[in-house]
Amino acid sequence: MRFFFPSLSRSAWMLLSFLALPALGAPRPIPVKVVVVAMFEVGQDTGDAPGELQYWVERDHLDRIFPLPAGFHAVRMNDAGEMAVLTGQGTAHAAATIMALGLDPRFDLSHAYWIIAGIAGGSPQRVSLGSAAWARWIVDSDLGYEIDAREIPPDWTTGYIPLRKARPFEPPVAPLDGQMFAVNPALAQWAFQRTKDVPLADTDKLKEIRSHYDGAGAQLPPHVMMGDEISSSTYWHGKLLDAWATQWMSYFTDGKGQFATTAMEDTGTLLSLKALAGAGRVDYQRILVLRTVSNFDQQPRGMNAADSLARERIGAYSAYLPALEAAYTVGHTVVNELLTHWQTYAGTLPGAPETH
Repeated sequence: MRFFFPSLSRSAWMLLSFLALPALGAPRPIPVKVVVVAMFEVGQDTGDAPGELQYWVERDHLDRIFPLPAGFHAVRMNDAGEMAVLTGQGTAHAAATIMALGLDPRFDLSHAYWIIAGIAGGSPQRVSLGSAAWARWIVDSDLGYEIDAREIPPDWTTGYIPLRKARPFEPPVAPLDGQMFAVNPALAQWAFQRTKDVPLADTDKLKEIRSHYDGAGAQLPPHVMMGDEISSSTYWHGKLLDAWATQWMSYFTDGKGQFATTAMEDTGTLLSLKALAGAGRVDYQRILVLRTVSNFDQQPRGMNAADSLARERIGAYSAYLPALEAAYTVGHTVVNELLTHWQTYAGTLPGAPETH
């Protein structure tokens, strides 16, 4: 029996015929097992002063280069299924680059584990220089109101106010979409258990710097820990802002999160990954956030915040190279475990009961 559809033009019939054809010869998407997310690089990807990407490229032989025109930087892979992406600094760069990668049809990211591995500021109350912190909570601090410190009411502790509130830390808590993220706690705990005994180098220089701080965390040598992150594109510094960040974390997580590190990009990365998960492109339960401490987030004893901040520059942070080394050493321990036992982890999420 013949069917006749007079409303369809010749061009429409041609389009329908084309769409009905199988994609003969179309390349299959490249399966990606692990994506390492780095945020900045000082110069080239290899052979010069390192940023967050370079150790991964050189040591894991990420020699396959895929241009990413809609992102900040080309992505790199090796034949084992490990990829590294460089987002660029700040939440906007991170969100745009991760979205560009996640929508790229060349890659199958549906089973990929994502490991954000970068340096951060750390609170000397809770973490030491050169240490590595696996986060369960990541809270954005850019979304909010701000009053200049010279004009805040005398009974306020800060000029930062949550959006749609009239006072700092006003209840009830009402985080906006993209303001607070919780990663898979069992996966984070598993990563911590896998790496908690990884030795991190201590040096006389780090010991000398730590001696100028009174916080309990600053008294410890570099180690691996669980600790949560405040994320913002504003690089803030000082004892009073550390106190604000501690309370900001507690406020938005209902006391569940413990502020340890401050970094710039991760809420942008996580927001894109959340959207990509909603589109079925990635698995949001396969995300890890690892930040390592390159500097303290406040001034040492006997110095003001402005003078302390003036000394903090990329490449000259007090524990810059130890923090880069820790990010690779701790992160690679997890990457290697996932790749070595991929037949298990491809279909089954690793995890362990949380300890308290």
